[in-house]
Amino acid sequence: MIIVDRPEALVVGYAVRTTNAAEADPARAQLPGLWARAGAPGAFAHVPGRVDENLYAVLTDYESDHNGAYTQIVGVAVRTAARLPEGMVAVRVPGVPALLFEARGPLPGALAEVWQQVRQHTESGGVPARAFTTDLEIHHPDGVDLFVATLPSFGEPSGPPAQAQATPA
Repeated sequence: MIIVDRPEALVVGYAVRTTNAAEADPARAQLPGLWARAGAPGAFAHVPGRVDENLYAVLTDYESDHNGAYTQIVGVAVRTAARLPEGMVAVRVPGVPALLFEARGPLPGALAEVWQQVRQHTESGGVPARAFTTDLEIHHPDGVDLFVATLPSFGEPSGPPAQAQATPA
């Protein structure tokens, strides 16, 4: 894991609101259905202005932390979301400092292992702390890049240095 400046993205796709507890119960899990819908052939063929052929998963609207509800949108990155296809939503993923985790190997196992690393980082009080604002998975031919938004670390510069002003004598 490394700290990077995650670029801003605009994602159009299908959304569900869920919890990790619900996803652990096959009778209540919504993510398998969401991914099946998003992974269907031609699921995003009618979305105009696609940036690339990758699938994006946005985790946002966190109720609290990894124990609370959140919204997951699975879709594609676009240049503009002027006309949304029926049943889809658009979400702007802000460019922020983020921890980058790389999942390589057979999926979904490699991605589950990376999310376990994120949980361990969070529960151990790892620095920088997880923000629970908007996280992003980019699914590409080599695997998945997971960008986990972080809180600013105090003591580190967060912009240009302050300018001292001279006072007249």
